[in-house]
Amino acid sequence: MLPQLISHNDDLKRLFDDGYELSIVGGQLVVSNIPYVGADKSVKRASLVSELHLNANQTLKPKTHVMRFTGEHPCDKDGKELPYMKHGTSREVIGDGIVVARSFSCKPTTGAYANYYDKITTYASMISVHAQQIDPEATPRTHAVTQIDEPDMPFRYLDNASGLAGISEMAQRVAGHKVAIVGLGGTGSYVLDLVAKSWVAEIHLFDGDDLIQHNAFRCPGAVSADTLLDRPMKSDHYAAQYEPFRKGVVSHPYFLTEANVTELDTFDFVFICVDKGSAKKIVAEHLEAVGKSFIDVGMGIVVADGKLLGVVRTTASTADNRDVFRKHVRFGDGDPDAAYTKNVQIAELNALNACQAVIKWKKLNGIYLDLEGEMNSNYTIDGNAPARRAHHVEPPPSVDPGAGGVRSVRG
Repeated sequence: MLPQLISHNDDLKRLFDDGYELSIVGGQLVVSNIPYVGADKSVKRASLVSELHLNANQTLKPKTHVMRFTGEHPCDKDGKELPYMKHGTSREVIGDGIVVARSFSCKPTTGAYANYYDKITTYASMISVHAQQIDPEATPRTHAVTQIDEPDMPFRYLDNASGLAGISEMAQRVAGHKVAIVGLGGTGSYVLDLVAKSWVAEIHLFDGDDLIQHNAFRCPGAVSADTLLDRPMKSDHYAAQYEPFRKGVVSHPYFLTEANVTELDTFDFVFICVDKGSAKKIVAEHLEAVGKSFIDVGMGIVVADGKLLGVVRTTASTADNRDVFRKHVRFGDGDPDAAYTKNVQIAELNALNACQAVIKWKKLNGIYLDLEGEMNSNYTIDGNAPARRAHHVEPPPSVDPGAGGVRSVRG
């Protein structure tokens, strides 16, 4: 990634040609081996760290004049701190053992730096000039390039979003993981959209259905009429959709059955997003048997007095806790002629269900704080109320009081 960025951007190429030691870590620009004077009057070295704003791997004008630093606060040759640079102190791990300790603020007279060459060289010179008064050979221009960017990055271009948000170390806690999504209906397609933005190495899609017209109204993005006329398999369509963005999205255009459910054995995590109880049962029971963690999604939405009501449910199951899933999820297919089997789904509810599922998955991976460790959550539409534990909603007569107060239907 670094050579590509250098070759396509004049400001980074100028830094490279001048001998600055560049790397990209956690989507941020790191310039290593900057000499500075410590409080003990010795010459030390540390790294400058800058946010990196890109568009299609082209550098944009820096949005902030603030610079971060991994070392102590720089001093002059007499060991007195440089007061004009002080901005703040905060510890942040950005990846690969690089820990930012503080930030500097030196705003140019023009109000903003025109490019990253101007920003980096200004701070490097401001710091190293005092080190050179002690050691004339102390230079930030080492002419050594260290590539410590993520070698197995799953994306087609640099993830600088995590870097700009300061969450690169957390985002990479799922790096290398293999995830499966079983079912690509409304919720399953949104789960894919969210997980695709994560650092997982592979996302495998299992669905034996064609993509048809009603699917276009409850999935991310827009589907053309020509695509619908071609009637691609859902898994093939979505794998192709995400190919320009990331690697590792693999299509499995068929349903999972007792004959092939062992294909899930190699995955680190599975999202179950199917409505048919018998199909869900095959997958869930096998995952339990082989000790895999998974999340099941579902919703039960009905029309009552001309309005929609119901519950959106998200239930997790891990090797340490299977009981909650068994308590809240039913495997029955129901009577196809019964009134309550009408599958009411709305895109925003599918998206909400997917968000809840992915948030819980990230909690299980230590990305989000999880104080309660809930395994089942229900969102009730009429009360705009999330509930983290068993939540009973008194259903209208036409609704089967299944998981969380309503029947579990397709995700």
